[in-house]
Amino acid sequence: MKKTKILVATIFAVAIGLITIAADHIDAPDSQGTTADITDFYAFQGEDTDNIAFVANVQGLLSPTASETASFDENVMVEFNIDTDGDIIEDLVIQAIPRDGKMYFFGPYAPSSTGLNSTINEMATTSEVDITAYGSSAITSNNNGMKFFAGPRDDPFFMDFAQYGEIIAGNATSFNSPGSDTFAGTNVLSIVVEVPKSMIGGTGTINTWVEAKTKQ
Repeated sequence: MKKTKILVATIFAVAIGLITIAADHIDAPDSQGTTADITDFYAFQGEDTDNIAFVANVQGLLSPTASETASFDENVMVEFNIDTDGDIIEDLVIQAIPRDGKMYFFGPYAPSSTGLNSTINEMATTSEVDITAYGSSAITSNNNGMKFFAGPRDDPFFMDFAQYGEIIAGNATSFNSPGSDTFAGTNVLSIVVEVPKSMIGGTGTINTWVEAKTKQ
């Protein structure tokens, strides 16, 4: 059984349930401005209601020009962690690693170790998708009932940071409607995997979080 050792090198975003969102956007001290910086994590029921979609976005605030040359770091693994029994310890993982213009996915499978250190079980279910280039139509792939995508996308997070600053300073009491989107015109690198619920199991409610880990 071939395994590759990966150590954690950045923050993780935690989410509970099937419809959830967490955001960071280059303010985590350990990963700010690096290729391991997680900007958003989403988990939600898929268009096919028998599926769950997981989305991890990294390398936020990319301008259109920067998006043309931005790429996933081959030394960074993005790991989706899934807790099915409520103990906040991952029972299953889905791991994504870029190599030579493709994103490779391993899992979901039960990891041999939990916590900050991870290994890749390359004997686990493996899938791949070509990484979509900026400005190109989305390339997706399907394998074993799962669907995959990786590539640049418009940053979906809406936040009016100027008004937020006014609220924190005590100069305002509410957000404007609709406000000004600080992230308008910027992009992220997205990793998307849609998984049949039958492959996740559990009681129907899961805890899920995402980590970016660098090879050591």
